[in-house]
Amino acid sequence: MGLNQQMFAIKLYELEQQYGRLQSRIFICGQEDHAKIREELRRAKDEYLEKSVLLKKSVEASRSPAVAKLAEAQLDYSSRTERLLKEQMASYLHSDASHAGEDQAEAAALFAEYAIDFATQAMQYALMAALSAMDAQMTTEEMKEEV
Repeated sequence: MGLNQQMFAIKLYELEQQYGRLQSRIFICGQEDHAKIREELRRAKDEYLEKSVLLKKSVEASRSPAVAKLAEAQLDYSSRTERLLKEQMASYLHSDASHAGEDQAEAAALFAEYAIDFATQAMQYALMAALSAMDAQMTTEEMKEEV
């Protein structure tokens, strides 16, 4: 197994672990009371903020301009979608038959559905990126062998 394949295997294992935690937390919280859901939400927000801080540090401390730009794009996406959800989404969904709380709940559900769809598409993109990297590595190795 090449170096890239080993790295991809580690990253896929991390993704699998995160997916398992996500799935079990949503399942368990679906059976809990409101206080438990709020506690789990607080914990998830803390984890998210911690990872965001690490991402910001990788932008600032990266020796690779490519890594810094990719991390910066992730941060930009996160902040733009959060602003959209908090500031605008409920107003897009408002109708005369609903009140602000209902609009906000519908916006949050729509955003959650979108986030899951985005994660699914990101996994497909990750597959293409990993296969492209493996293809490039193998092409380089084949060219070296021909020389």
